[in-house]
Amino acid sequence: MLDAVVGQHDPRFFQVGVTHHDAARQDADRALEYARVYVEDEAFYTLAAQQGSDKGDDGRVVGTHKLSHDEREAQRPANVEKDCGVSLDVSMATPQDRLAQSLVDDLQAVERLIHERMASRHAPRIPEVTAHLVDAGGKRLRPMLTLAAARACGYAGPFHIHLATTVEFIHTATLLHDDVVDESAQRRGRPTANLLWDNKSSVLVGDYLFARSFQLMVETGNLRVLDILADAAATIAEGEVLQLTAARDLATGEDIYIRIIRGKTAALFSAATRVGAVIAGAGREVEEALFTYGDALGIAFQIADDLLDYAGDAGIGKNRGDDLREGKLTLPVIRALAKADEQERAFWKRTIGRGDVGPDDVAQAQAILARHGAFESTRATALSWAARARNALADVPAGALRDILADLADHVVGRLA
Repeated sequence: MLDAVVGQHDPRFFQVGVTHHDAARQDADRALEYARVYVEDEAFYTLAAQQGSDKGDDGRVVGTHKLSHDEREAQRPANVEKDCGVSLDVSMATPQDRLAQSLVDDLQAVERLIHERMASRHAPRIPEVTAHLVDAGGKRLRPMLTLAAARACGYAGPFHIHLATTVEFIHTATLLHDDVVDESAQRRGRPTANLLWDNKSSVLVGDYLFARSFQLMVETGNLRVLDILADAAATIAEGEVLQLTAARDLATGEDIYIRIIRGKTAALFSAATRVGAVIAGAGREVEEALFTYGDALGIAFQIADDLLDYAGDAGIGKNRGDDLREGKLTLPVIRALAKADEQERAFWKRTIGRGDVGPDDVAQAQAILARHGAFESTRATALSWAARARNALADVPAGALRDILADLADHVVGRLA
């Protein structure tokens, strides 16, 4: 199998060692004593994983889990400019870049704490699995929201670093769990942890990160932030379960859709901004303003993401039409369904309702969405939520960080232009 894959690629791009398959099934660490696998062409790496190279009996990839980074990656703090998406060209910087530049010292402290607390003396697989996702190029948007909210409210203490790290751990844990639930093969342009290791490792490492996040909350000594973040964790789980039960149900309406995305996405955005205000001792009015900002920003972000699943370019970390294949009722489809004729409804019943998606069905879905104006109406809804986020900042202390947060609200829907 591997020879067939290698034959499709220029041999200048990679060098592959021989794995010890039987040992890998028994003990993944032992397999690495027999082989070192170097892959310089990540496209080859992904292709080999997707085509089933070196799979164990349960369908997981074994003996290859250090393809994308060496042992030192799990031990060293990530480069903030790389992992937070900081642009060195100020004229081309996005609001997210500018936010990272404004918070660079805080972000470095967060990176150090992330790598310190994801360590495990007794289970080295924990930092390996965590590092695969944490160091995969995520832009740390959620922890930046916590840092920015705290700094905008004048906070000068140390605990915003703990809370930002907590937010990132909760986010990473949910991604690990989501990829298992969705049976995903790709995350941020790389094979998922459940593909490279197995479902059990992904779930258990996610649980470990949740436990670490609660330790960090407790260390702040602030019961309100514990209450807010614990509630967010529960709401995220509720949103995911609701999405699971609503999958392939063509009766799902916009109210259920908003409830799902408020749980799975916006809950952590709003908690991230709210705890920044709380740790800074801001008044209730400012706290509520930052909560509203985070909630509206998260909803705008997810609506835009769902629209891009049908209208976006390839290369955004997942394949176009993933939501169709997974049977997810997102806003563009819900609106097209409301106007569907008998033939179109039969199409949606077959693809989303029964999961029978053929090679030409994504293009047909796009045509139906365009015919009923679902792209334009969904974009308008995303823009209205972004405007709500921007307007909520009126009660936040004026300053450079508030201005960047306002621009960020516009930026998350700017992808739809």
